[in-house]
Amino acid sequence: MTSPAVSVQTVRRFILGCQGLWPGRRSAGRPGARSALHQSGPIQIDPLNVVGRSHDLALHARVWDYRPEHLDHLLYTSREFFDYGGTLYVLPMGELPYWRVHMARRAAEEKSRAFAAEHKLLLETLREDVSRGPVANRDYAGRRRPRTFRSDKDTARALRHLWLTGELMTHGRRGFERLYALRRDVAPVEVQHAATADEADDFFARKALALLGLATARDWAHRFRHLARRRSDPDGERRRLGELLTSGAAVRTQIGDGPALYLPAERAEQLEAVRSGSVPRAWATPRADTLTEATFLAPLEFVTARGRAAKWFEFDYVWEVYKPAAKRRWGYYVMPILHGDQLVGRADLRMDRTARTLIVPHLWLERSASARDADLVRAIGLGLRRLAEWAGGDDVRIDATSPAGLRVPLA
Repeated sequence: MTSPAVSVQTVRRFILGCQGLWPGRRSAGRPGARSALHQSGPIQIDPLNVVGRSHDLALHARVWDYRPEHLDHLLYTSREFFDYGGTLYVLPMGELPYWRVHMARRAAEEKSRAFAAEHKLLLETLREDVSRGPVANRDYAGRRRPRTFRSDKDTARALRHLWLTGELMTHGRRGFERLYALRRDVAPVEVQHAATADEADDFFARKALALLGLATARDWAHRFRHLARRRSDPDGERRRLGELLTSGAAVRTQIGDGPALYLPAERAEQLEAVRSGSVPRAWATPRADTLTEATFLAPLEFVTARGRAAKWFEFDYVWEVYKPAAKRRWGYYVMPILHGDQLVGRADLRMDRTARTLIVPHLWLERSASARDADLVRAIGLGLRRLAEWAGGDDVRIDATSPAGLRVPLA
């Protein structure tokens, strides 16, 4: 099935809408967080807390009155979601049978098998310990190894191995440190089983489309391989995408005479609504939209991270937090600014929790002329104020802006 050609603006709005970011927040509180996690793409967990943690900022951008304890409850009390992956994402618990196939494939890889063989006794000891209750990495002294990105302790690496290969799951957090437990002690009984390989591959093929909103064949194949933990198979991937089209599970469209773009068939009506200039009913926002109040996007926001901001929004964005200060172009903790369906600027931010003040070392607009747009300036100011209040602040301090004349009206 082929849908009519779409404009770049339609693509931007559709991708943002699929992620729960356009035309604005559409749900509230813990139920809203639950809905956002089911409806949007993957929320990436990150421990760094400058304004807030990236996963909490991502949910704040989607959910009115969101609080970090809402996600903690969904993950570690009601067990409706779980965290998993080399890139750590929040996933619906109902998907666990499919992810167990991913985990088994990871366990069968040469690197995993070599690690298991080398650390056989340690892994057996850890399994026995965890069978008596949740454990954390800090519960063990561990033997030191040459430093890696994640940990230099053999016990930490072994616990992570058992977690990535599916024997352990996250039971909860001690501070932000993961508490590991056996899968049977975390996941509900009804999702303990593993799907078949074919079932998992079919699920991940569809999930890859849903996550991307609109995808080229190349982007879909890359995401599918990542989710399903499969090696590159161009011929097989072309056949699988063709089967999604033939079965009616996927729809094809394009921008002008550009390459084909694919989306889930169940979202075709929403794409048509956006193309015709309206907002799909399910996307309606009960309060201010992003034109009225700008949204500050999390550094690891799926829409903008890893080159997607440049591809769809012509917005050059790289999170520079791990770069040496001298090599940063913008700043330490920079967040893109979403206004309507445009990324209009970026702000380097940090929270002074003692002074209860959100500090803006620098805020940049993409186009200097935008500083003369009073509605845009007001929307950014309202977005800053909401972010400050969410982070526990009473005030916002703006140190510098580009253009410089923006600082006074924004303040």
